Order: sequence, then structure tokens, then C-alpha cells
Amino acid sequence: MPERPSIYETEHEDFRKTVRAFLEREVIEHHEQWEKDGQVDREVWRKAGEAGLLGFDVAEEHDGPGIKDFRYNMVLTEEVTRVGASGLGFALHNDITVPYLNELCNEEQKGRWLPGCVSGDIITAIAMTEPGAGSDLQGLRTTAVDKGDHYVLNGSKTFITNGILSDLVIVVARTNPEAGAHGFSLLVVEEGMDGFTRGRNLDKLGLKAQDTAELNFDNVVVPKANLLGEEGQGFIYLMQNLPQERISIATMAIAAIEHVLDMTLDYVTSREAFGKPIGKFQNTRFVLAEMATEAYVARTFVNHCVELLNAGTADTSLASMAKWWTTELQLKIVNQGLQMHGGYGFMMEYPIAKAYADSRIQTIYGGTTEIQKEIIGRSLGL
Repeated sequence: MPERPSIYETEHEDFRKTVRAFLEREVIEHHEQWEKDGQVDREVWRKAGEAGLLGFDVAEEHDGPGIKDFRYNMVLTEEVTRVGASGLGFALHNDITVPYLNELCNEEQKGRWLPGCVSGDIITAIAMTEPGAGSDLQGLRTTAVDKGDHYVLNGSKTFITNGILSDLVIVVARTNPEAGAHGFSLLVVEEGMDGFTRGRNLDKLGLKAQDTAELNFDNVVVPKANLLGEEGQGFIYLMQNLPQERISIATMAIAAIEHVLDMTLDYVTSREAFGKPIGKFQNTRFVLAEMATEAYVARTFVNHCVELLNAGTADTSLASMAKWWTTELQLKIVNQGLQMHGGYGFMMEYPIAKAYADSRIQTIYGGTTEIQKEIIGRSLGL
């Protein structure tokens, strides 16, 4: 099989060794129990902070390494995927929420929040989706009424990753119901604020160890000091940050695709039927040839997207292309891999079964496949 296309340099591969050592030391033996618990041990976040796995782009003055290179995020995603540690919410924290804070916080807010984001003492989440509004962000009903030196926040959010463990939640709320897309703002809600409560830890098809919750806001007093960026600019901020979120999901997809390909190749060379390894049958070879080709194409595409992201030139339509195509391919590849495992593929003790369950959400969160195609279609002038 041809060597996989790479955009990594020596420092990224050195970082990979650090990540692998961390996962072997702190995660692998515990993850099965975390799956049963429905969430990871909070202490693993602090240990990740100590290992330098959180807040890559946070400046040194706020205790971060100050590295704006998404290849480090990508390496972390690949290694977490390789060991099936889908309960770790590090990607949401590193790729999505901390960049919002890093870009939009004023100096006082940075000093208040960013060091904890780097150390793992502050776990973050972002609350966009509501029970009645998912991909249609303009349908959000959560409101924040201006009361002078504070807002009064009311509403509910659902499907919130890191929702149980989070200490800091970026909440998208309407601050001006009459202003359309300019009526949304981002408010930072912190653990312990009166009226902020968490519902149940949601029972999901996959990602069993990842805490995903309902969040409720009942007359929560949010000080103006917790407004993120400018009032009324929330929708614009979301649009600016969604390309990185969607490319992040594409990096998860290619990591999963390659992992499934590798485990399937291992299986078909050891499993025998009719007196020979099943990998010797023509159908098996042809299916795996297709899987390997598609994995190579996807890796090349995602690498290109990450290079553009690092250069600051990844646009919305490209990110949508990467998000929908790689995640749909992920579902196809994992389905083929499970089929190659036969009945054993249906057993949860085999990693392919867990990969199958964990993959299904990929075409839904971060904007569904259908929404991505709509964005791309509009970019074509249609």
C-alpha cells in the first residue's frame, strides 16, 4: 500500500509520541469503565493539561504554548481515534471553544479563563443546538434580556458535548429579537451561576463515554463582563469559526477511516474461511482496494484543507465540502469494514463495532450533510 500522504514535520511526530504515551498511561485501561459511567474521569483533563495537550493556540502569557498550527490538533485527533478513546472531549475544547475565547476575549477575560483552559481546570462547551432548532441557527429561541450591567438568560440547549463536566459554556442567545441575524450574542455562563442547571446525561447510540447533556437557563444573571466579543455579532462569530469546526470533524473522519482500514486489513489476513485467509478472496481484495484508494484521496483532501486553515484561507464552502464528503465516506468505510468482519463485527468486544456506533453522528453534528450541500450549492450561485 502506498505511504499515506503527510504534512507533518519532525516536531509533529515528536508530539505524536507524547500523545501516545499519555493515552497508554492515563486513558486506555480506564476507557471501558468510562463508557459504563457515561463520562470520563475529570482528572484526565488535568493530566492532559500537564502533558501539554490542551489549548495549543493560547499565548504564553496565559500559560499556553502559543502555537497556531492545526497539525497538532490533527495529531491528537488521530491518536485518540486510533485507541478508540471517543469519550475524550478534547477536540471540542481545543478546536472549537478555546479558539472562540482566544479570539474574542478581552484581556481581563483571557486572564480569567485561558490559563484554566490550558491546565484542564476549566472544561469548556458551546451551546448552540436547542430542542427545536439544530442546523437552523436563526431558529434559536434562547433569549438574553439587557438589564443594564447584566443580562437575564432564559432557554434550553440540548446535545451539548462536555455538557456534564463543563465549567464554562459559550451560549448563543438572542439579545435583540428584532434584529434578525444581528440579534444574536455569545454569553459565557459559568458553573455555579444561579438558574443554570444540567439535565440528564443523554444516552446515545455511540460515544458512550462522552458526556452529552441538556442545559437549562432559568433567569440566569450573566454579568456584562461575560459578554464574548460585541453584542449582536454572535451569528457572525459563528460563521467565522464554523470552517475550523467542520475541518476538525473532517480530521476525525479521516482518522477513523484509516483506523478502520488498518483493523480490517489485520482481520482479513488472520481470519480463515474455506481453508485460506479471507483476504485471499477476490471480492475481499477488491473491496479493500476501493477502501484504500478512497482513504488516500480523503487524506490528501483533508491535508490540503488543514494547510489552507493554517494559512487562513480555508473558506466556508471548502469546509462544507470536507465535512460532508469525508463523514459520508467514513460511514461507508466503517460499514464495509464491519461487513468484512462478519458476525464478529456485530460484537461490541471487537473495535470495529464501536467504530461503527461512534461514526454515525459524524454526518449530523457540526451541520448535517444536507446543510453542507446547501451551503456549497449557494456558493455556486444556485
